[in-house]
Amino acid sequence: MRRPRLALITTFGLGYRRPASGTWGSLPPCVIAGVLCLIPGGARFLPGGEFALAFYIAMAIITLAFSVACVVYGDEAEMYLSKKDPGEVVADETAGMALTLCALPWFETGVPMLAWIALAFVFFRVMDIIKLWPAYGLQSVGGGWGILLDDLIAGLYAAAMLIAIALPFMPAR
Repeated sequence: MRRPRLALITTFGLGYRRPASGTWGSLPPCVIAGVLCLIPGGARFLPGGEFALAFYIAMAIITLAFSVACVVYGDEAEMYLSKKDPGEVVADETAGMALTLCALPWFETGVPMLAWIALAFVFFRVMDIIKLWPAYGLQSVGGGWGILLDDLIAGLYAAAMLIAIALPFMPAR
């Protein structure tokens, strides 16, 4: 397997980190969101900010790019690493986490954005680990789709949980 492909599908080598390579693979979208919280003026790019659309577009691009990497290079990675859905392949976790972050509250909640990001991370990791229906069954799909689909479902479940927690904070109209 060529190095650029391996780098992408292992989220730039994070898939080789132990323990819990999936946790490591989930971190990059959270780090990007967290950095935006900490840099001066970065909050303008976060949900609720003046340029929040840029944040959502960035998370959508991350989701799409790492999803495509799973689908296109997943079969090759499984052959190269000699196992089905190898732990080193964490592009699926990166995509699922970015999808979850698309559900950050788009309105002022009074809760720091870093707390929402941390909550999104916890929700995604829990959903990725327990694999509620239909996520668990989707792992049996062959190749890259089998690597990816369960994590996208976990991302959707985590996003739904995040939205459910955020709704009571929504300002009345």
